[in-house]
Amino acid sequence: MKYVQTNQAPAAIGPYSQGIIAGNMFYSSGQIPLTAEGTLIGGGIKEQTHQVFQNLKGLLEAAGASLETVVKATVFIKNMDEFADLNEVYSEYFSAHKPARSCVEVARLPKDVLVEIEVIALIK
Repeated sequence: MKYVQTNQAPAAIGPYSQGIIAGNMFYSSGQIPLTAEGTLIGGGIKEQTHQVFQNLKGLLEAAGASLETVVKATVFIKNMDEFADLNEVYSEYFSAHKPARSCVEVARLPKDVLVEIEVIALIK
């Protein structure tokens, strides 16, 4: 098992790692719309989802994986009424490659953000 740490995504804001490599699999911690420097991105679901994907891309790259090797994504959304807007942005990052996915509405997310996404990916 190996910890993944990169400055291309925000540092963990609690007692957890940015991600873990186990065998040939990478497991990310949930990513919220914080910049790598730790600044919270405002705006709506679309802006926040774009930032989450920037973080995921940084973590995947550091792990030797990519969006194209993601096998499962779990999406936590604050308001299911924004599902279509989330999917619009999500499909920009997963167009031809479509990993398995779960999406659930939650009562609250860290820092009161609108979206959090975690992924599991194969390492190239």
